[in-house]
Amino acid sequence: MSGTIKVLNVAEKPSVAKSVSAILSRNQGLRVRDGRSRFNKIFEFNYSIRGQPCHMLFTSVTGHLMELEFEDRFRKWHSCDPADLYHAPVRKFVPEDKVGIKRTLEEEARRCQWLVLWLDCDREGENITFEVIDVCRAVNPHLTIRRARFSALIEREIHHAMQNLVDPNPWFSDAVDARQEIDLRIGASFTRFQTMLLRDKFVIDSATDDRNLVLSYGPCQFPTLGFVVERYWEVQSHEPEEFWTINCSHRSDEGVATFNWMRGHLFDHTCAVIVYEMCVQEPTATVTKVRNQEKLKYPPYPLSTIELEKRASRYFRMSSEHTMKVAEDLYQAGFVSYPRTETDCFSSRTDLHAIVQEQKEHPEWGSYAQRLLDPGTGLWRNPGSGGHDDKAHPPIHPTKFSTGERGWSQDHHKLYELVVRHFLACVSQPAVGAETTVEIDIAGELFSASGRIILERNYLDVYRYESWGGSMIPTYTVGQQFVPTSLTLDMGVTRPPPLLSEADLLSCMDKAGIGTDATMHDHIKKLLDRFYATKDSNTRFSPTNLGEALVMGYDDMGYELWKPNLRSMMEFDMKEVSVGNKSRDEVLATCLQQMKACFLDARLNKVKLLEAMAVFFERSNRAVGGDNHTAGEVVRQCGLCQESSMVLKKNLDGNFMVGCLGFPQCRNAIWLPGSVLEATVTSNICSSCNPGPVYLIQFKFRQLEIPPGFNANHLGCIGGCDDTLKQLIEICGTGSRMSARGRGPTTTSSNVQRSSNRQGACLYCQQMGHSSNDCPSQFSGSRNSRSRTNSQNDS
Repeated sequence: MSGTIKVLNVAEKPSVAKSVSAILSRNQGLRVRDGRSRFNKIFEFNYSIRGQPCHMLFTSVTGHLMELEFEDRFRKWHSCDPADLYHAPVRKFVPEDKVGIKRTLEEEARRCQWLVLWLDCDREGENITFEVIDVCRAVNPHLTIRRARFSALIEREIHHAMQNLVDPNPWFSDAVDARQEIDLRIGASFTRFQTMLLRDKFVIDSATDDRNLVLSYGPCQFPTLGFVVERYWEVQSHEPEEFWTINCSHRSDEGVATFNWMRGHLFDHTCAVIVYEMCVQEPTATVTKVRNQEKLKYPPYPLSTIELEKRASRYFRMSSEHTMKVAEDLYQAGFVSYPRTETDCFSSRTDLHAIVQEQKEHPEWGSYAQRLLDPGTGLWRNPGSGGHDDKAHPPIHPTKFSTGERGWSQDHHKLYELVVRHFLACVSQPAVGAETTVEIDIAGELFSASGRIILERNYLDVYRYESWGGSMIPTYTVGQQFVPTSLTLDMGVTRPPPLLSEADLLSCMDKAGIGTDATMHDHIKKLLDRFYATKDSNTRFSPTNLGEALVMGYDDMGYELWKPNLRSMMEFDMKEVSVGNKSRDEVLATCLQQMKACFLDARLNKVKLLEAMAVFFERSNRAVGGDNHTAGEVVRQCGLCQESSMVLKKNLDGNFMVGCLGFPQCRNAIWLPGSVLEATVTSNICSSCNPGPVYLIQFKFRQLEIPPGFNANHLGCIGGCDDTLKQLIEICGTGSRMSARGRGPTTTSSNVQRSSNRQGACLYCQQMGHSSNDCPSQFSGSRNSRSRTNSQNDS
């Protein structure tokens, strides 16, 4: 064996680095020093990996080290057409608040031979693993890279992981890269589109100042909102309907049996009355069937993340977000296994008896744990399988005994208790009951009653969250006859389904494949944070007006952007990447092509969004201008800066112009005739003007302000080919000139001549609305601004 090697170890959180260092060093010879980031300490100790002496350096990141973002010229909202974001270049970079961590990694990696990654063992953790690898290999390309896989911060897990290092999984990382890029491009494009289209047109009642309001769109967030809205619409559209049912009961010395009509109920009152009168006229009941059978109530499957969130919501009314925060605290303190897992079956290698053994001394469930371990009780049963295995982590289970720790909140106690009781239940025998079902015949109508007694409670003794109700019924024999004690015709009314609870919503998301076990709670939280939905004291969700309007708008378009189908396909594709069946680039190309087509169609049908918003919100009377220029519609690429788009918008006086989104860096502008009353960019493209595309604008002019012979409605082009538009600009002047004329003195002939000269096509940029002498490309920003101001003052 060679001499001592230096090993740089990196964990996902400072607390994990501290815990793992303490376990590996056994707190002997453990030294601590500061890194470049004051929150991420460096721990030093000696250790041996398969007989190889190692000097260990152990530090951490804090979640993702890098962020994915568009290149600078696409980051500003007004810098480009949102449709360009589907192919705009993106980059991964270390943000400013993580630079200290990056420097620590670089400095320590330079003097190490090995790099061991202790990131969380899921897809997201694997992606962070490769972020760390990229930073470290940039300064030391000869590093040996190894990965530690563990599921709990306990000694046996950590030492086993250290002695059985593996290679990182690039497929897992690629799947996250694909998801990040897809979500960034789709989210940014739709968010900019929605916000710029709607924010300034309506008075939106939200918790945010509406000038700063962002109407965000997320590929997972919107289908989640769709579930809430769809159930809300079901409730709202429900029309109560009366129905009738026949109820029968029989009292004997052994008790009372309540018989249910096997037809259920009838909506036709006349038919119900006829059947009821038949029964009243021949009320003798004859027992036609008696069935006695053993029934089993099985314990739950081992605990996955989604089940933990659902059960905490049902049992304790804890939000999924808060549940995961508490579970993470318990995990980092070593009391439960890794809380983000899709797995609901234990491996045959798991020592289940050892986990139960640790709970024997607990004052509440210790006696049950002792019964489980006693072969004579027959209480033990190997746990069932829910059929899910993410190949990364076992189901959530207790990893350390505790009767409660100082600093634990009530929720920490509740969640730890749930994890322990759930584990003990899933290794227990099912509850056993004896169920009796009796069927009777009254005048040809069948009724049934059932009763149940519990013979063996088994897992129900420890899993106090579940019950198995039942009641005894009198003994009956086939052929026995009796006259019912009561026979009534009762009316009822149909009820709508309840609003979705948080547990219901998680089930919908899980079934449709929306999000992952690690992200579902985040998507739900975003609905509340964005004011798209609210949650009542019973954890049931209702959409806000804003949430309902957005879903209604997209629904009216005929697209199912709020349905789970599209995202489900994306999630399936990303799972295929994670197992190597598809490449990252293949999935990116397919998904983005599909979603860009949806985006372009949605933009063409934006009137549906406007109409839906108008149902819920008043139109804004805010003066056009200021932020309103963000609502511009793209006409063409700017020929001056050749970076941003030219959009149709209004100035402060309400006059139309086509200006560059790169303003104020680029001041390219085309003023349109002052007689324009309405203007809308269409999907029609000019066949003459280049470089294209140049979208045609549908103009509506004030009839009294244009000469005879000109049509008030005109489909025109601002690219320089439209003679009608040129003539109207020359005759009527531009919006800026008209506005100034309304405010200033009478126009002189020299000023008219100057304005007229400015209206032709520019020799430099081939744009209309200014002359070659006044072309913005020939002036600095300040001089150009001053020149335009003087022109307006002179006119």
